[in-house]
Amino acid sequence: MDILLAHGYFLYDDPHELKVMKPYPPLGILYISSYLKKQGFDVGVFDSTFSSLEAFSALLAQAKPTVVGLYTNMMTKRNVLAMAHLCKQHGAIVILGGPEPPYYAEDYLKRGADIIVKGEGELTLAELLPHLAQHGLTQLDFINGIAFLNGEGKLVETLPRAFIQDLSANPWPDREAIDIPQYMKIWKDNHGQSSVSVIQARGCPYTCRWCSHSVYGNTHRRRTPADAADEVLWIKERYNPDLIWYADDVFTINFRWFFQYAEELKQRGVRIPFECISRADRLNEEVVKTLAEMGCYRLWNGSESGSQRVLDAMDRKVQVKDVQEKTHLLQRYGIETGMFIMLGYDGETIQDLQETVDHLKISNPDIFLTTVAYPIKGTAYYAEVESRILSDKNWDDRSDRDLTVSGRYSRRFYQFATRWMVSEVALNRARLKGGVSPQRRLKLWANARIGRLGMELTKGSQEQQGQPITPAIASVSHDH
Repeated sequence: MDILLAHGYFLYDDPHELKVMKPYPPLGILYISSYLKKQGFDVGVFDSTFSSLEAFSALLAQAKPTVVGLYTNMMTKRNVLAMAHLCKQHGAIVILGGPEPPYYAEDYLKRGADIIVKGEGELTLAELLPHLAQHGLTQLDFINGIAFLNGEGKLVETLPRAFIQDLSANPWPDREAIDIPQYMKIWKDNHGQSSVSVIQARGCPYTCRWCSHSVYGNTHRRRTPADAADEVLWIKERYNPDLIWYADDVFTINFRWFFQYAEELKQRGVRIPFECISRADRLNEEVVKTLAEMGCYRLWNGSESGSQRVLDAMDRKVQVKDVQEKTHLLQRYGIETGMFIMLGYDGETIQDLQETVDHLKISNPDIFLTTVAYPIKGTAYYAEVESRILSDKNWDDRSDRDLTVSGRYSRRFYQFATRWMVSEVALNRARLKGGVSPQRRLKLWANARIGRLGMELTKGSQEQQGQPITPAIASVSHDH
């Protein structure tokens, strides 16, 4: 085996995900697997989703891979650190990739990783694996797209690797390497319908300041409409899922591609209900009508805030009124609307929160999910607030989700704010729809008032707990 690919998501160890039970396969490492196999490499895949750390350790002992590649994000960080430790115990070279390691390269390298892959993994690993087989961990300086510690223990980051331009030249994800039917069964058992995920493009060219572009940069590259449709036809014939999840950052970003793709699906007789993510400014009536004809049953929109001032500070490049209008347009065509709402962005005031509540009442999305802003290293938002970032955990035990910003309202405040927002919007919906019992309305009213009162009582408290984050040591970049 030339390389064992794995990831650190263990479903049965995650109480939150056990409540949701909507797992999807690790398409990133499946793309790498199929690419490397096409190049003639012997590749193994360990899908941790339904497995355990003990099973991973047993596989290492049995298969004895010389190289292990671990996909890493902030949610799986702690598991990956444990997996890297196991790999070293079994004598394997450890390569980390994904969105999390590049901006914490030195930290990961000092805790068991040998090499960090920055950006897309296919081309880098195809060059790296023969090098490791011949030279081991020496002479890495001229392999683009990696970071490592040199003989003196100093961080070295090589030149960036160019992105893959022709995505359709890549083979489809190596779905046969894992148990796709098990994913579908979990969905079916918990939600009555099975779902399979696909990716038709890579990257997002927008400049939202809080969003990480660690893997694909600010690029946007699409597969050909025919290739994308061929894969969905194959998925239908091979797995016959009830639903499709398009995991693209902005599914309708390119109108010409989108309409061609819709036509390619029609020509193949493929119509599978699906959900996707887009933006208000990349929707119009023709696009929405086509989405409905294709089978789109839900579209998620990163609304983030109802305050135009906050949206402009985020560099979101969307208008509140446009989000409201496009939400209503989608609903007129029978498409459910979902919104992502972010509270606590730097400089947000109670007035901004009120505008977000008003925005949600006017838009009336079918569902909205809230999060409190946190700074992700490598983003413009992180750089803006870096001197005020706090944490009460050491690096090994935290992720960027655990970081907060000195000077903003406390976490307790945002707990009350979320309670107020969710209850106030639900109460407004109950008034519009009718058919809601007086007891239910009273409960929503009481929760909204408790939330609003809690905000008033805690608005004077600001984030002060924890310790400032120590600035990272400056990197030594090769040939820069």
